Amino acid sequence: MFEIAPETAADWWEVEALYDLCFAPGREALSSYRLRDDTPPVRGLSQVARDPDAILAGAIRFWPVRVGGRAALLLGPVAVHPTRQGEGLGGLLIRASLETARDMGWSRVMLVGDEPYYRRFGFQRLSGVEMPPPTNPDRVLGQDLIPGSWLGVTGRVTKWDREDVTPED
Repeated sequence: MFEIAPETAADWWEVEALYDLCFAPGREALSSYRLRDDTPPVRGLSQVARDPDAILAGAIRFWPVRVGGRAALLLGPVAVHPTRQGEGLGGLLIRASLETARDMGWSRVMLVGDEPYYRRFGFQRLSGVEMPPPTNPDRVLGQDLIPGSWLGVTGRVTKWDREDVTPED
């Protein structure tokens, strides 16, 4: 029913319009956006979902960050067009992209969100991981893409500091 494909440069503004539609005004003022400033999303991992008429139905992006100096992915935003919500597309995008991230060699992923929602995808609260303020620490969630990859990883979440975006530890 939906075709999921890597986001391309041609998709950028259409995806931005979807995010504007789905999220409150001022979404770019959130602290997670400071980690995204001047850093491109991870190529091949950020994805779009289109219906059979090629209409954008959903999108998900991932950004490279560092946690205590260690590489991690920051998931978000993920959005589904209001006319397509309730069809399972958000879950499909999350599951498919996490599998792709694992296949690409990434070992850990994090997000800022509601634990009751994201728990079904394997996310849990991260202790000792500090997002820039004013992020509520209870909303900082993570998932091992490789078992045990969050063990011992603590500290501040900072911007990616290199031009090449490849998974590393």
